[in-house]
Amino acid sequence: MKYIWTVSLTLLLIPSVLIAQNAKAEKFAKSITADELQEMVYTFASDEFEGRNTGKKGQKKAAGYIADFYRENDIESPIRKGDYFQEIPTEFYRDKYPPTENVLGFIPGKTNEVIVLSAHYDHLGIKDGKIYNGADDDGSGSMAILEIAEAFKKAADAGHQPKRGILILHVTAEEKGLIGSDYYSKNPVIPLAQTVTNLNIDMIGRVDKRHQDNPNYIYLIGSDRLSTELHKISERANQETVDLELDYKYNAKSDPNRFYYRSDHYNFAKHDIPVIFYFNGTHADYHQPTDTADKLNYELLEKRTRLIFHTAWKLSNREKKPALD
Repeated sequence: MKYIWTVSLTLLLIPSVLIAQNAKAEKFAKSITADELQEMVYTFASDEFEGRNTGKKGQKKAAGYIADFYRENDIESPIRKGDYFQEIPTEFYRDKYPPTENVLGFIPGKTNEVIVLSAHYDHLGIKDGKIYNGADDDGSGSMAILEIAEAFKKAADAGHQPKRGILILHVTAEEKGLIGSDYYSKNPVIPLAQTVTNLNIDMIGRVDKRHQDNPNYIYLIGSDRLSTELHKISERANQETVDLELDYKYNAKSDPNRFYYRSDHYNFAKHDIPVIFYFNGTHADYHQPTDTADKLNYELLEKRTRLIFHTAWKLSNREKKPALD
């Protein structure tokens, strides 16, 4: 009887613990706002950054903008104090491009495991005198992970340090063939064996034609490819918080676009690290000089960014990491 009573009491307590955890997460998720995201994207995707082409002046300026954000918010580097840059030797890409670098921020956890949040911050630069600002691709994702980093930092400062660390990875040279994430996966600052999951963001600020009548959506790619448990955690995080339509159209193995292989998460997935790729789909301004900051839906960007924060919160604080299938 005593055993039954103990088990029953434990089962009763589980929902209350989950409610308390969700309430904590929601408090810090609210620091992610459409106004802040809009201000940041308008700066990051402005002409001043010259399209952020790999190794060029605009990309260097973008890297500095990200590093300055971390310094101003007292967010650590996982490399060494004050140094947020993982420089990529030019011989790694056979001297095809000028020197470039990934930019990393870090929220330490209580264990040596980490969740990696990634987005590429490079774009296409200037072509025929036209600046390709890349507001959606991938100014939206780049600024989203800055906001998420700030939310986790606020939580840690308030006494809610995550169980697992949060590694924020801004990768360079994605547009040149996933070079930045490839380099990181071969030269990780935290061993891949300690990397639990990669949540990758590439274009989350717009609405595609398929969803013109229902913009309350996000495409998820890869969530069940390596771990069914990760997929379930992701679904639960959405159901308990922002309640977006999770569209798995491009997750199909038969998808002719092969998006699963076309963004930076793939360089984690090929090392058997479970991944989720967040994506709004393509649009008429994709890889055009018309991909500008005025065309993003910032209320929707806020909602999608909060979903990724809530998912990362669950993954960073749960007892066990998602099991591989």
